[in-house]
Amino acid sequence: GHFTWEKYLKETCAIPAPAHCFKQSYTPPANEFKISMKLEAQDPRNTTSTCIATVVGLTGARLRLRLDGSDNKNDFWRLVDSAEIQPIGNCEKNGGMLQPPLGFRLNASSWPMFLLKTLNGAEMAPVRIFHKEPPSPSQNFFKTGMKLEAVDRKNPHFICPATIGEVRGSEVLITFDGWRGAFDYWCRYDSRDIFPVGWCSLTGDNLQPPGTKVVIPKSPLPASEVNSEKPSMHSSTKAGLGHQQGQQRRRKTGKKRGRTTKTLIHHPMPTPSKSVEPLKFPRKRGPKPGSKRKPRTLLSPAPTSPTTSTPEPDTSTVPQDAATIPSSAMQAPTVCIYLNKNGSTGPHLDKKKVQQLPDHFGPARASVVLQQAVQACIDCAYHQKTVFSFLKQGHGGEVISAVFDREQHTLNLPAVNSITYVLRFLEKLCHNLRSDNLFGNQPFTQNSHMQRSHQYDHDRYLPGRSW
Repeated sequence: GHFTWEKYLKETCAIPAPAHCFKQSYTPPANEFKISMKLEAQDPRNTTSTCIATVVGLTGARLRLRLDGSDNKNDFWRLVDSAEIQPIGNCEKNGGMLQPPLGFRLNASSWPMFLLKTLNGAEMAPVRIFHKEPPSPSQNFFKTGMKLEAVDRKNPHFICPATIGEVRGSEVLITFDGWRGAFDYWCRYDSRDIFPVGWCSLTGDNLQPPGTKVVIPKSPLPASEVNSEKPSMHSSTKAGLGHQQGQQRRRKTGKKRGRTTKTLIHHPMPTPSKSVEPLKFPRKRGPKPGSKRKPRTLLSPAPTSPTTSTPEPDTSTVPQDAATIPSSAMQAPTVCIYLNKNGSTGPHLDKKKVQQLPDHFGPARASVVLQQAVQACIDCAYHQKTVFSFLKQGHGGEVISAVFDREQHTLNLPAVNSITYVLRFLEKLCHNLRSDNLFGNQPFTQNSHMQRSHQYDHDRYLPGRSW
């Protein structure tokens, strides 16, 4: 059935870690950033450098960032209240200089000119949408067996149910429920990658259900051993978690050194000799070593110093866009598609999710804008399989992905090179979804829901202004 924390905590007799254990805001910050906005960010691979970054994805209170001038293999995630992101101009104001990212793909001498070009006409993230980083807890309040939500550092676009496996000084061992030890990691108690139970529900992020590789035993912790104060975020965990059904991760169960079939709660006392047998599930193989998984790229977390965020970048393959430098550099024509949030979303798309999308996709290359718009439709669907079934395998375009039947499915879109083709493709898809008039090449007015689908007339296909 659907995963809910309330039911899961009862089944496992577990206790959620109280909100005061975490370096997170008691009220999660609003995410008002939009795709393609630019900001300043620390280079996760060289934390003394401040670079220009572009927002290439949004999910919950997190941003997927790509450093301008780097390739698309080193995206990373930051919370909107991270101290490691700042508005454009902050570095200069404080006497610093913007640096090219590690692995800048052009000659270093071309950096000043590249910087001018990348910022010229770009949409800068306004100062008002940045948030102050919350303070660290006064000490490590975590106890073994407490439940929480945590970023999977090997696949940082995922947040998953987890358990404190061990506490050692200022460090805690994060163990992922239902997965063998390959994904576990140690982090400081004030890491920004760990959250109270219910965080995803409050922020609209996607919480993955627990894995199915091992049995989750009931918690051995007596309630008296743990501060019984309920976290302030736990009250609203009922709603918003149901739609994650079936979003299991395809994973390598990793032959790492050490533990292979451990259960997920470390017992503080010796346990009875009766061992817990793993459940027998059909074995699902992950991608072969060396192959690349295509994750959700839109709406769909984060690397650097151990005290704040994930040390390794998100290396999953994602489409190139305005933040990278394709071989055609500055010449590719850019398009912008607007979203009609007042239009009919039809029976297949969740109107609440559509409302959370940006008002427009682009300006960016036509193929990227198409990918972002189609991925948005998939991410907003009640059933991702339905939208996916309306799409045919194309050639030469960007990749989109959907999660259904407990697996991730990917598909290539066709190559497109103008706003005309983008709009025609989207009109056909929206017609199948019965959500006509959802996209256009001009901003929609408040009464756009009055327009009918047949008003997608010839004028709408005239090439829009090129940025």
